[in-house]
Amino acid sequence: MKARLKSRSLVAAVSAASVALIGFVAVPAHADTRSTVVAIESNTFTSYNNITPDTNIVINGDVQYLTGFPMFYYDDKLNIVPNPKLATWKITKNLPTDFEVTYTIAPGRVWSDGAPITAADLLLWHVTTSSDYSKAAGLGDPSGATGSAFNSVNYGGVYDSHIAGIPTLSNNNMSITFKYDSQIPDYLLNGPGLEPMSVHALQELADGKTSLGSVADAAAATAKFVSEVTSKNTKALQALGKIWSNSYNFTTVDSSTNPLLLVNNGAYHVKSVDSNQITLVASPNYNSGPALSGINTLVIKQGIADGSPSAQAIANGDADVYQGQPTADAVAQLKAIKTAKVLTTSSLAFEHIELRVASSGSDTYTGPFAMSGGQKAADLRKAFLLAYPRADIVQKLVQPINPDALVLGSVITLPGNPQYDHAASVNGMAAYNVGTQASRTAQALRLVKKWYPTAGNGSTPIAINLLWGSPGNTRRTSEAALIIAAEAQAGFKVTAPATAGWGGKLTLTQYDAHFFIFDQTANPQDAQACGIFQAGGGSNYTGINDPVINSTCAALQKTTLASNTVNRYRILIEQAVAKDAFFLGIFQNPEVTAFNSGLSGIVPAPLSPSLFWNFWTWHF
Repeated sequence: MKARLKSRSLVAAVSAASVALIGFVAVPAHADTRSTVVAIESNTFTSYNNITPDTNIVINGDVQYLTGFPMFYYDDKLNIVPNPKLATWKITKNLPTDFEVTYTIAPGRVWSDGAPITAADLLLWHVTTSSDYSKAAGLGDPSGATGSAFNSVNYGGVYDSHIAGIPTLSNNNMSITFKYDSQIPDYLLNGPGLEPMSVHALQELADGKTSLGSVADAAAATAKFVSEVTSKNTKALQALGKIWSNSYNFTTVDSSTNPLLLVNNGAYHVKSVDSNQITLVASPNYNSGPALSGINTLVIKQGIADGSPSAQAIANGDADVYQGQPTADAVAQLKAIKTAKVLTTSSLAFEHIELRVASSGSDTYTGPFAMSGGQKAADLRKAFLLAYPRADIVQKLVQPINPDALVLGSVITLPGNPQYDHAASVNGMAAYNVGTQASRTAQALRLVKKWYPTAGNGSTPIAINLLWGSPGNTRRTSEAALIIAAEAQAGFKVTAPATAGWGGKLTLTQYDAHFFIFDQTANPQDAQACGIFQAGGGSNYTGINDPVINSTCAALQKTTLASNTVNRYRILIEQAVAKDAFFLGIFQNPEVTAFNSGLSGIVPAPLSPSLFWNFWTWHF
């Protein structure tokens, strides 16, 4: 698969005083008999399909992980752990230009409605990941202005570049073989193993069904799907694409919800969703992964602020576990709770500022940072990044939580990697950290004055529309205020209101810049950098299309390379990024996890889904 990044949403909409109104469920007094866990998420759920550009946020991925068990997962040590209960795989041909991987579904595996899981379900991965298939089937060019009928973030990665033809099913439909034109690296990460979705339910939805059918109905729907895919039935596939792209984007689940939308293979099934919480219950038909250890109901309280509200809920016993990015005061409040354990770890997630340089959707970008603006735009991009108060943000907002936090010198090779110091010294990013902030701002103002001689001294002629997260998060509000004040000194008038639903607005050209956290979900050879910087990358929200980046990514994505070559290529990408002046890391995310001391099994992992990666081990 194209190893995806999740743009972490920092949604928060309540104050400490309003916690009691959120609707927390009461925690039973006898913890040793409990089978319910209440978790807090600062994010707000927006979709049961987290693979579209508008829905690729952490909470959606967390719910997907809890309800759809994959072929493998990462543990807290970054090891890939196979899940043979669902499937096995093997390389069946291993030649430089003819590389094949065959996946086999374990017999007797079923979806939550009792229908068998087959290898035909893995064909959907190809449909939502291969640009060549999308174009050949008349579904549109995923990299074009109108995109594909399947609005997927998976286009543009390793699989897309190297898959050769439609995967072939075995006679019994239990195995499927993917053929590539090279010995691709990280073939597991670039295959169909992480996002199970039932094709029979998708097909039945497209056919207008509103209730669960029989096993025979499911088999017929699966056969119909396979026929439509292999014959490239444009009309039928467009109908499927419309359902896949839009129908899972719901924020309410109740008795009126079409049950076909909720078919999954995971340990939990969605019982209900409302504006306050997501309730998941153990799925009786689940046999795709490890058994639960006693938590039969998982309640996710959503949209709770990363501060006192979360800490107060843990203190009151209204919630059992929280993970997020609270303020220093909230961390102190959490640590003062005698019935809670608090862990502070560094995840493979990082805050960054990115500048739009071209369109990444259907609109054309002609704003102040556009590549089409030549030297003027290049100077303005560099000036904006020089004046960006990264050191202030880290010192004032992050170091009180993690005293060891650094202003990032690399986002491909993060602190903790033995290669970090070398990468940060040669990748060109150090130019944005020379001297003091005052001297960098003075340098920025000189660049701006080349084009706007009256800039400075209260004159801010360059209007910048900056996108960030939803209202209510104290740290993000403080961060935005620091940015607005700092950039004004270099002639930029930054407009940066909190924006609800910001994750769905990242491709809009009305915004000149965005800051948010990229939350890493895998650890491939390219460190997911190509998803951000390569033209057509699923997380490329800047519109950058740099030939050096594109060619270097192509090399990283073609075959497994020696570690020194990988490190050299990663540096080449960041040198090109520094040259184009459109992206800077700010800090590595300090992940704070607090939980009821009676709850066992909480072991935060550096990759998303950090909190939930081993949910099946949780118990009181």
